[in-house]
Amino acid sequence: MRSVAVTELPDRFVVTLDRPAQRNAINAQMIGALHDVCATIERNPKPLLLTGRGDDFAAGADIDELRMRTRDDALTGINRNLFDRVARLPLPTVAAVNGYALGGGAELAYACDLRIATPTAVFGNPEPGLGIMAAAGASYRLPSLVGMSIAKQILLGGRTIDAETALRTGLVLDIAEDHVAAAHRLLDRIARQSRLALRLTKTVVDAPGAHPWADDLAQAVLFDTEDKHQRMTAFLEKR
Repeated sequence: MRSVAVTELPDRFVVTLDRPAQRNAINAQMIGALHDVCATIERNPKPLLLTGRGDDFAAGADIDELRMRTRDDALTGINRNLFDRVARLPLPTVAAVNGYALGGGAELAYACDLRIATPTAVFGNPEPGLGIMAAAGASYRLPSLVGMSIAKQILLGGRTIDAETALRTGLVLDIAEDHVAAAHRLLDRIARQSRLALRLTKTVVDAPGAHPWADDLAQAVLFDTEDKHQRMTAFLEKR
């Protein structure tokens, strides 16, 4: 039984978490399938649209499996390694979130570059209530997305945030009834841009600290491309 459905289009990949009866809970099979997806995108870089089938994006990790994990399992960073790999994908990634994005599901959404939500979307990290912590990226991604205060409300206070709050705090870009169609429209805009410019921009933005020299080097590469010349010539001729 598949846990992930993958569609490759000319200018993007569409990946759907496909365990709707389990609210797309993230289990070992899904982790493996998503690693395969990442390997495919790394070999053939394209933007990614990630969503969930049914009423929810992903309502967390599979608790049956999680209950059996040991200290050694935690030290291997099973979910964290995957989500970090998603975050490192070379071109923009968009999560189209409906319903629950909780626990590991929320952390997978946080790992994407951009998020679009339906009005029913709910984000949260209830892990401390299960005797564990959100250890697959929330501690270092969520504060940069929504600020330290809101992050602590979610990670320590057990707060869940709805779509309107997610929009207000910057966690999501937009709210749409048809979140997948809205994500495709966003990716249509992305696809019209230079892939190399997007790739270098993402690399520089995600690099830690101040790095003006990296900006200069990336810009130097782009300035000498034929794509830059053609795009600017087209802009000037249209004007």
